[in-house]
Amino acid sequence: MSSQTIAVAMSGGVDSSTVAAILSAQGHNVIGLTMQLWNQRRLAGRDGMPPAVEGRCCSLDDVYDARRVAETIGIPFYVVNHERRFENEVVRPFVREYLTGRTPIPCSLCNNHVKFDQLLTIAQQIGAEKLATGHYARVGFDQDVGRWLLKRPRDHCKDQTYFLFGLTQAQLSQTLFPLGDMTKPEVRELARSYGLDLAEKPDSQEICFVPGGDYKRFLQAYLEEQSEAMPDTSGELVTTAGEVIGQHNGIHSFTVGQRKGLGITTGFPLYVVEIKGDARQVVVGSGEQLYSKTLRARGVNFIAVKEFAEPVPVSVKIRHRHEPASATVEQTGPDEVLVTFDVPQRAVTPGQASVFYAGDTVVGGGWIA
Repeated sequence: MSSQTIAVAMSGGVDSSTVAAILSAQGHNVIGLTMQLWNQRRLAGRDGMPPAVEGRCCSLDDVYDARRVAETIGIPFYVVNHERRFENEVVRPFVREYLTGRTPIPCSLCNNHVKFDQLLTIAQQIGAEKLATGHYARVGFDQDVGRWLLKRPRDHCKDQTYFLFGLTQAQLSQTLFPLGDMTKPEVRELARSYGLDLAEKPDSQEICFVPGGDYKRFLQAYLEEQSEAMPDTSGELVTTAGEVIGQHNGIHSFTVGQRKGLGITTGFPLYVVEIKGDARQVVVGSGEQLYSKTLRARGVNFIAVKEFAEPVPVSVKIRHRHEPASATVEQTGPDEVLVTFDVPQRAVTPGQASVFYAGDTVVGGGWIA
């Protein structure tokens, strides 16, 4: 690849920092961009929320780390504030989804509506030809089909394609994933070789705006800050046969597959198998009743193809850590598909993504209805 001007989305972690160092060492004109997305102090201490936690994804510590890396490798660095868009496109939908009994994926929304949308626009405005990120994925153009393809990385344990299913052909054509053929230990070793202080920095495991993973407490604190009352989502606990066996305090406190915290005692384990948002019912059943043969996905984005003319055999992931399962996907509308698994899958969860693969190639994906 000849020398180019490349903007690097620098999160302050070891992966994106190493990407910036690699591209700079290759002789490219590299520009570091960090997005300020959420004020970690904003809800600190409100309604039982913990104090502001630094050293996490999108924190001020990460901004400082990214700036320090840029200084170390000698590249220009800019912080771009997109807090308002992040709140409108990611946080508010997250709150709305939970209150209707769904389980959202904010990282995918952020990739689709903020990072690969706004950062690409900024990259173009500053004269960059490409945007590079630290995601573990691969991208390339297939001459035979005339389309840009998104593929799983060499290190399947670090595969992040599940969160990238919404990328468009235009976005993929301008995106680089330099870590796609590397393992995490190799990336850390490269970071050491480039003299980056954060070579040993641990990966962030939490959603950036939900410290401690306490979604219920975050919902309460956020709505209080917005001067909005927590809606009454309480209702009945019912069996799959429709028998009422108890009451619950709110559908936003449950997710499909949940066993603990049901508030009832039985002589056998019960799991949440469905949440009926309109009726405010939490449906519980046995472990066997958690398995589903089919699902419908909406808001589908096709990557490897323009559309499905007929049912297509693929492998499907229904959550980030789910091993792709053999299935057939049939298009039932302009942006809707029916997925039929060869073997029923456990805890198909509305609000999560359903991503389709042909080998290592991402065919497309959509939101589980």
